[in-house]
Amino acid sequence: MSAPKTLLAMAGADPNPHAWSSSVLLLIDMQNEYRHGKLPLPGVEPALAEAARLLERARRQQTPVVHVQHEGRAGGAFDPDSEAFALADPVAAGAEERRIVKRLPNAFAGTGLADLLEGLGRKNLIVGGFMTHMCVSSTVRAALDLGYGSTVVAGACATRDLPDGSGGVVSAAELQRAELAALADRFAVVVPGAAETAER
Repeated sequence: MSAPKTLLAMAGADPNPHAWSSSVLLLIDMQNEYRHGKLPLPGVEPALAEAARLLERARRQQTPVVHVQHEGRAGGAFDPDSEAFALADPVAAGAEERRIVKRLPNAFAGTGLADLLEGLGRKNLIVGGFMTHMCVSSTVRAALDLGYGSTVVAGACATRDLPDGSGGVVSAAELQRAELAALADRFAVVVPGAAETAER
């Protein structure tokens, strides 16, 4: 039996990450809620460190940066009046960097993200964020429908353990691996870290 191939590979799509010169860096929900709030993630600190490297590279390449923040209800996760809502220090937004607030997993839903990206005139996204299986996946899948190409940086993403519906648990590591594989099948180029993004 032959080795499996992604749909992108079968279609002959370019397997290389998108160039910084044609992309926008999209950092999704890199907020304190995932560090020390109600939804702490395994591996969140290494992911933030990798995202900081991405952010540094984007700034060096003069690539536009968009920070997405999830807003929840007062007293709950992502309370907009709490420190948990704030962007984590390693990826704090610069003065010229845009911020988008969302209330649904897909960062395009009910926000101005599509209009913002259209105004920037770039058709590719370089993406890191939390959680991989939820808001990163929802946004990258929607991006394809809107005509955007995506590069997902695995090391700058993280997720959490989930119940499997049968009394067991799907570990964060298993879920991360499976979700990245699913995205790589049709929705995105997936690279390990910032070092694998193209300096162009």
